[in-house]
Order: sequence, then structure tokens, then C-alpha cells
Amino acid sequence: MPKYGAHAFVWIDEWTTEKGNRAIAAAAQQRFGFIEIPLLKPHEFDAASHKKALAEAGIYATASLVLPKDAHMPAQPKRAKQFLVSALDKLEAVGGNYLCGCLAFALGTFTGAPPTNAERQTVIETLGEVAAEAKKRDITLGLEAVNRYEGYIYNSLADTRATIQAIGADNLQLHADTCHMNIEEEGFYKPLVECADVLGYIHMSESHRGLVGTGTVNWDEVFRGLVDAHYKGPLVLESFAAINPDLIAATCLWRPPKYDSMTMASKGLEFLKERASEYFH
Repeated sequence: MPKYGAHAFVWIDEWTTEKGNRAIAAAAQQRFGFIEIPLLKPHEFDAASHKKALAEAGIYATASLVLPKDAHMPAQPKRAKQFLVSALDKLEAVGGNYLCGCLAFALGTFTGAPPTNAERQTVIETLGEVAAEAKKRDITLGLEAVNRYEGYIYNSLADTRATIQAIGADNLQLHADTCHMNIEEEGFYKPLVECADVLGYIHMSESHRGLVGTGTVNWDEVFRGLVDAHYKGPLVLESFAAINPDLIAATCLWRPPKYDSMTMASKGLEFLKERASEYFH
């Protein structure tokens, strides 16, 4: 059976030392095996405090991020690499070994045109260098595909897979997200199976970013796809309980969620485990 984790924004609206430790405790209390930390501000991240909180809670951490607008990788590769290396250092300090998310672009940044071959090549070269830095720290990277309203560099799993293959690093994987897939892909089953060779991490996120199972994501297709892809990675609940200022322009959550954080976490985990028990044997 898969491991289960949850993004910290299920419980909190931003990651600070106090709120982060509270989210760590909540994740453990609600029986998640790990928490996904939003490493949006590495320079403010209190690794020592969070490492202690994780040890006390008895869980581990992965981390995700989006590049700052002034470090959009196709335009500012040096700044992007510098930011990512600082995040790798913080993740290593807290004892984590998986960094995923929008590693190659800033959310909400557009050029008014499709990605160019030159932009993609810059990502291939720069992310390849970052993968080498991650390798030194025994960290695996997961590159996420996001929908067209949040970014333009990688929208489909297939395009993301192509870049991962071009880089050729054994510690670089594909990070899928069912909310983004619900917008961009022609179904869920086929894209997951076709990227089975690089798929390593998946956000289990509803179409409206709320309680999983209450939107339009075809969860039967998702689970069938994961099983037939021989997926061995974790199932990570991603629901947003509050509006985060750093992600607001991308996620466009303008109204409060229907359910509180504890309900989204407990019912969400229950939903994922029930579905997984039907498909994973």
C-alpha cells in the first residue's frame, strides 16, 4: 500500500516557524506519514526547529516550492539555481530527501506566447545542474506540470516527461497533480500510464482544491492509472484550507473553503485510503 502525506496548506495559510510546527503536529495527529512543507522562503526557514518538531511528531517531511517571479528559470537561470540550492540546503538540514513542485518556473508568469525551444533548453541545462547539487545531498527532485492559467512552460505530463528524459538525471522525477490534470489532460488513466517510467510523486487534489471526492476529478481513472503504471510513490493530499498570499495569483482562491482544515484532512485521508484499498493489492 502507498504512503500518505499532506501538503501543509491543508491546515495553515502560510509557513512560519510557529504555524509550520503546528501543521507538523496536526499531520501526525491525523495519522499522515509525512507532511509536505512549502519551502517558498528558504531564507526564513527554521530548519532546526522543524527538525525537532518532526522528530517529536514521529513523521518525516518532503518539500515543494515555486520559483520567485524574479527567478523564473527561462529568463533568470542563475537566480533560479541559487534559489533552488538554498532550498536544497534547508531540506537537507531538516532531514528531507524529496523536493518537488514548480522547480523550473514562477507561477503567474507569462510571455504571451508558448514556450520556446530556447526556454526549454535553458531549463534542461539549469535543472540538470540543480539535479547534480541535489544528488550530493541525496535528494530527489520532482518537476510538476501545472495548468495553463498558472504557467506556460509545462502544462502536460508528456511535455514534462520529455524534459526529464532530456536531462537524464536518475534523481529527477515527474510530479503529477490531479487538479492540473483535470484541466490539461484528455482523461487521467492514459497520461499516468504513459509517464510511468518517470512518475514519482502525485498531488491528490480535487478540481476545486477542496475536499477530495466532491468535485469533478475522475478518481477511478486516477487509481486505475496509478496501479497500471506500477506507481510506487506516495499519495499526497493537497487541499487548501486558506488563501496563501504567495500563491493567490496562481491558485485564484477568492472564497473560503466549504470544509474546515480538520475535515478536509481527516475525510480526505479516509477517501484516499478507501480508494487505494480497492485498487492496490
